[in-house]
Amino acid sequence: MSQEQLQGVIQEPKGEHKASIIWLHGLGDSGNGFAPIAPELKLPDSLGVKFIFPHAPIRPVTINNGMEMRAWYDIKSMDMESRADVAGVIESSNLVKALVEAEIEAGIAPNKICLVGFSQGGVIALHLGTRFDKPLAGIVALSTYMSAAHTLSAEKHEANQHTPILFCHGQQDEVVPLFLGRSAYQTLKENSYTVDWKEYIMQHNVCLPEINDISKFLQKQLA
Repeated sequence: MSQEQLQGVIQEPKGEHKASIIWLHGLGDSGNGFAPIAPELKLPDSLGVKFIFPHAPIRPVTINNGMEMRAWYDIKSMDMESRADVAGVIESSNLVKALVEAEIEAGIAPNKICLVGFSQGGVIALHLGTRFDKPLAGIVALSTYMSAAHTLSAEKHEANQHTPILFCHGQQDEVVPLFLGRSAYQTLKENSYTVDWKEYIMQHNVCLPEINDISKFLQKQLA
């Protein structure tokens, strides 16, 4: 897989560029899948938010009979402990890290950059956000779980120890069961993160009350 910069959908702010949100999609989707959510968040133009919806690399996915699709990492089994291919998680985290660093080089302060991820994308957002060496504005984890939870205490970076995290999950999630999200939430709490847990009457998707909660969180962190 190429280490070139990830391609994706970019939505520039209406005025001055003051903040950036990098939003990571789930397995088999692309940056196009979540791009329509940006206007639904109704973020004030005064925040100057640029949205980046990167496309995950194309790779074979074991649980889908080796079919090639956009995926942040391989899923070798549905077993909780080995669901995420850790090497792939690290590789994709580094690709997304390059996007974050490009925004910083463009003049955006790290504490004006938010990471948002759904499902597989949430795994990357949590992995990178907790290990990144500059303080981010916030992390939003949607319908997701944690890769290599047992290594977090050793690998986490103090720069993001106090970065607020919003964790949202559907009570009827048939793809990433609620207990996997709760387990990740507990791991974050045990590692002294400031994390807010919200659950909704939904499956493996997003709903309007959740979008409203995400909007409030992003507005607060980017204000």
